[in-house]
Amino acid sequence: MKTILKIALLICLSFVFSNAHEKYWLVDEYLDLHPAQKIISKDFINLVSNEAVKLSIKQNKEVKIVMVYPGNQISDYWRRSKVSFEKRLKELDISYELHDYFTKPGIEIKNQAKQLLQAIKDDTDFLIFTLDASKHSQFIERILSRKKPKLILQNITTPVKRWGKRQPFLYVGFDHVIGSTHLADYYIDKSNSKGKYAVLYGTRGYVSYMRGTEFINYMSSNSELKLVDSYYTDFNKEKAIKATTQILDNHKDVKFIYAGSTDIALGVVDVLKKRNLTGKILTNGWGGGSSELDAIEKDLLDITVMRINDDNGVAMAEAVKLDLENKTKQVPTIYSGDFAIVKKGINKQDLQKLKDKAFRYSK
Repeated sequence: MKTILKIALLICLSFVFSNAHEKYWLVDEYLDLHPAQKIISKDFINLVSNEAVKLSIKQNKEVKIVMVYPGNQISDYWRRSKVSFEKRLKELDISYELHDYFTKPGIEIKNQAKQLLQAIKDDTDFLIFTLDASKHSQFIERILSRKKPKLILQNITTPVKRWGKRQPFLYVGFDHVIGSTHLADYYIDKSNSKGKYAVLYGTRGYVSYMRGTEFINYMSSNSELKLVDSYYTDFNKEKAIKATTQILDNHKDVKFIYAGSTDIALGVVDVLKKRNLTGKILTNGWGGGSSELDAIEKDLLDITVMRINDDNGVAMAEAVKLDLENKTKQVPTIYSGDFAIVKKGINKQDLQKLKDKAFRYSK
């Protein structure tokens, strides 16, 4: 099986990310250890939720910003993040120069490395990146050893313990464990806590662990549901289709297939639809972007955990503004945005209100 890597008792992932709680601080853990961050975070959340207030100083030069995003996927999270970030920067009256590089998630590490190196050579002020694959940590540690660029890590809200006091400028995103726990509670309720299920991961790495393995751990601790199959799909729809087909061939009695991303969810939906199993075997979205919400409205998806998406772009812009105003101490270490639970059958007016809130800049 070349294109799909079947997980055998989760050995490989558990080896790489064993004792994840020893490697990362969860949001509440970090805030408890750093009480001053609670006040900083509260004030910062207010900045993000309120209307923009223009930069209070005169810039001497444009701010140089580089984005290296795993945005080549069906999910519109990364594209919306860029749009909301830039629109907020303009509202804040910040003069900037932005270069963005979009790659495939988890599998274009060499291209990402080249782009990061170029950002350093170009004397970039702010670098926006992510942490997923294990090699990302090596790149990040090299950047953290320098004064420039200031690093914003997106799609991660759990500070890395071994970096100690030498943390990135900002962690920003929507907490994977919190989102996955919402979905787990839904499945436990729907299944009466009994039955079989399968899990479709993305690539081997941080996001898959936090969304997938932590989901399984929660299920084991809070239900009698039994995991019978799991696959890595590299966040690729076609691989998700193949994995779903194999799951259904081997386990016709699964109650649900847990999908770890938008692209994976849409792959599951295609197979369930083809086999006339829509609504009979449950599945979920993860993130609540446009394609997922369309599937919800068509009764193809049962539930998604919807990020209030544009808040993360606004948070990055507000952090840049505070730094320019020499108020860096007012930037929290973590900004973790809110979720909304969207289920099949939601009232159209209620869904539109959520869209207006989540996509306030990118709609």
